[in-house]
Amino acid sequence: MTRRAWLLFLLVSVLWGIPYFLIKITIEDMSPMFVVAARAAIAALVLLPVAAARGTLTALRGRLGIVAVISAVHIIGPFLLITYGEVHITSSLTGLLIAVEPIAIALLLARTEPLSRGRVAGLVLGFAGVAVLVGLDLSGDRLGLLGAGMVLLAAISYAVATMLVQHRAADVPPETLAGSTTAITALVLAPFALVMRPTEPVSANAWTALAALGVLCTAVALLAFYRLIALVGSNRAGLVTYVNPVVAVLLGVALLNEPIRWTTGLGFLLVVTGCWLSTRPSPSRTETTEEPVPALRD
Repeated sequence: MTRRAWLLFLLVSVLWGIPYFLIKITIEDMSPMFVVAARAAIAALVLLPVAAARGTLTALRGRLGIVAVISAVHIIGPFLLITYGEVHITSSLTGLLIAVEPIAIALLLARTEPLSRGRVAGLVLGFAGVAVLVGLDLSGDRLGLLGAGMVLLAAISYAVATMLVQHRAADVPPETLAGSTTAITALVLAPFALVMRPTEPVSANAWTALAALGVLCTAVALLAFYRLIALVGSNRAGLVTYVNPVVAVLLGVALLNEPIRWTTGLGFLLVVTGCWLSTRPSPSRTETTEEPVPALRD
């Protein structure tokens, strides 16, 4: 990948390495439905003015159908599934299940992009690294199995959405695609969110976490992720879910004074090795062919 692609990859990895912790904070005082709707609304309020200022909203003409589908499979479905799922399972198990995404993408694209031995090894090592980092904490309530299933379904939905963005909406500028999908999400969920709005006082920590989810983990992250898909394709872009747990662990060490265990180093090494193997260009595909959509504006 190019230097710019790696920077976007790291940015998305960081921004999507913290939502699971923030979600846990918000759902202590708010319903999952309200959190998802408000998170999307905040992101839309950030992104749509940017798209309007850049004059890229016209790219939506004739594309609202596919944009609505992407909104459903990349935001509405996965965000609700993950947020409700985290009510019943731990955030570490959530991170492990979400890491299924790059494997799902690879399998879905196996016909058009055959898996090389190196890529298979990279996917296996990366997933193993995630497992080592987050462990296998199966604790949860009596609906833990349901919660795990919801998160796993979200990971598959993410995989499908990532492919749709690359193959069906690559010509829509990132700020316009991200702004429109979050706006559709907010509009669809608004009636339900109003019914399920908080009736008790909400802590300042919960409001702060919600704002961070909307601005950083949704608006900025989606903007960077859609650009990353345009640069390197869905297979490589999906690997961010391997790095997310690394970021979460490092943030815990840096901000929460959590201890560094031997599993931390081993997991980090496995994830880095897996990502390196999975992002190496195949003999029939050089780095110069990885930017199929130069028309997208920065």
